[in-house]
Amino acid sequence: MGELRSGARVLGMASLQDRAARAASGLRSLGVEKGDLVALYLRNDFAFFEASFAAGLVGAYSTPVNWHYTADEATYLFENSGAKVIVAHADLYPLVKSVAPPHASVLCVPTPPEIQSAYGLSADACALPRDATDWDAWLRSFAPYDGPAEAAPGTIIYTSGTTGKPKGVRRAPPTPEQTEFYTSILGHIFGLRAEEADSIVSVMTGPMYHSAPNAYGLSCARIGGTLRLQPRFDAEELLGLIERERVTHLHMVPIMFSRLLKLPDAVRAKYDLSSLRFVVHAAAPCPAPVKRAMIEWWGPVINEYYGSTETAGVVFCTSEDWLAHPGTVGRAFAGADVRVINERGESLPPGEIGEVVARFPQLADFTYHRDHAKRLASEKAGLIAPGDVGYLDKDGFLYLCDRAKDMIISGGVNIYPAEIEAELHKMPGVADCAVFGVPDDEYGEAVHAVVQLQPSAALTSGDVRAYLREHIAGYKVPRTVDFATDLPREDSGKIFKRKLREPFWEGRETRI
Repeated sequence: MGELRSGARVLGMASLQDRAARAASGLRSLGVEKGDLVALYLRNDFAFFEASFAAGLVGAYSTPVNWHYTADEATYLFENSGAKVIVAHADLYPLVKSVAPPHASVLCVPTPPEIQSAYGLSADACALPRDATDWDAWLRSFAPYDGPAEAAPGTIIYTSGTTGKPKGVRRAPPTPEQTEFYTSILGHIFGLRAEEADSIVSVMTGPMYHSAPNAYGLSCARIGGTLRLQPRFDAEELLGLIERERVTHLHMVPIMFSRLLKLPDAVRAKYDLSSLRFVVHAAAPCPAPVKRAMIEWWGPVINEYYGSTETAGVVFCTSEDWLAHPGTVGRAFAGADVRVINERGESLPPGEIGEVVARFPQLADFTYHRDHAKRLASEKAGLIAPGDVGYLDKDGFLYLCDRAKDMIISGGVNIYPAEIEAELHKMPGVADCAVFGVPDDEYGEAVHAVVQLQPSAALTSGDVRAYLREHIAGYKVPRTVDFATDLPREDSGKIFKRKLREPFWEGRETRI
């Protein structure tokens, strides 16, 4: 039986299950019922797992929240989700408490030393506030839940769209057959199989408010593997963990590969990585030279999958597949319907570029929480459109060329220009603007803004970035800002972003 590890702390799986069962009783006492939401404003910590599993025991959804959110962003998510309970780390508690809806109970988790150190937080900020309800003492005050067994409905991940407002992807509670199918798919994608749990040791490298790390971390714990929580990704620290703890499985994003490859040769060579059996990556396109270099370094243990929060992972690619089909993101799983279509919804033959659409008919269907109209609009040809453009080769391998939407993927994180543009339009002196992704050697893409000023305005790029920092999370603030006297427009009146973007991407076969 495995365990969770974080810093010097260890939590065995039996203890995790007991604490989750006690927390489930506590959630019931706070009025959480089947179909309700429990929001997690937490970094990766034991309480994240305890609260997630507790919600499932009473038939409720867990909803992880990006803890980089500003007060305005958090307010929207709490109100839209209707979360009945919010669990927050102590250093994040003041913001949460200030914006939590009146109907929501807020529980507080003291921020542990390893997270305090990783983020340079003060000891005072990490201690339990006087007015807070302590998560640990609270759950220990309840007996383990012994109510009716409910089907755990899973996690609601909030993902943005071109409107810029996050949408919660909510699936219907699965049937036993759907649960079995989903578990088998995750086992294949992540390499996490219950029959091998005793030998699995992994590191949680990414924040679990993202869809894929969330599914990966919870899956590893659910089957009884051992999972080390890395408070903040550090390339050499990860190599040390692999050697010291004999890590077998990893879930990563391409920017992590890039940072590992930038380590000096002497640093890379001093660690024994022979324990690795299954490494999988997703979330953003991986530049071909980076992928090839990782396979050469770590061996044919590098795997890849492609999908979205709405579709789940629908294609998969081993190292051998990729070396035989360089640039592919994989081939469809058995049972997955993956097509490339034209604007009329017709399937295109191999080699022809169109919009990628996909679906797993065997999975429980989804809607967008409190916005089913957008769910209906996401369908094309009866499948779900993640917003990518690509083609299939004659062997059925999928290649991505571009994104149909303007979404930016920076370091594996989705950033939505419409949200940033909406804030810029509120800034005094701004007449119009366009935000898009430009090449970045480390992150794949960086956020860039072009701003058209009102005739009497005099703003600098520093002014624009400072203004945005007050209204959106820091990772969304454009790294660079240009100014233009006029912005190119299409006949429809929309800003012609492609004309603005093309000079930055000249000489590249695809957007990275």
